[in-house]
Amino acid sequence: MRTALLLVTSAMLPLAAFAQQAPERRNWFDDPFFQVSAKVPDCPVPAGPFLTDAERRVQSHGRAERGTTCWLVGKCERANSYTYDKDIAQSVQAAFKARNPVPRSSLWVTVQRRIVYVEGCVADARDPQVVPKIEAMLRAVPDVERAIANVYVKGRGRPHYKLLDTP
Repeated sequence: MRTALLLVTSAMLPLAAFAQQAPERRNWFDDPFFQVSAKVPDCPVPAGPFLTDAERRVQSHGRAERGTTCWLVGKCERANSYTYDKDIAQSVQAAFKARNPVPRSSLWVTVQRRIVYVEGCVADARDPQVVPKIEAMLRAVPDVERAIANVYVKGRGRPHYKLLDTP
């Protein structure tokens, strides 16, 4: 009996270790990612720029190609569109600090290749202008090529964005 229990236990250990080990997510490309508001409690944190190593490898070539295309076609003064991102992030933080168009929200910002993504929760989506207000404010920031707001009302279904704690 004791031998059988030992065999079953030893056979299950590798399965338990495998089940608990999720792939590590990191901000491999050092893309700006930050929270601009925190008024909706327990809002699920978006995955933002956090990738697994496998996702990083898939994205590497495309990022290099898309980053330089901006300069090659004459849309950027800098040789790579990703070099604008840290400056844009500072301006976006200042813009939200000066005037958050959705004060009752918990929002995170990711900046990649002059595109600003805003994800998170709003307390009330009855105002049909929530997304347009956010996007208009961000498009006014110098060097922003595009602004995309992806928000939802907490408690009404699931977020439409990828979550940080999901595989």
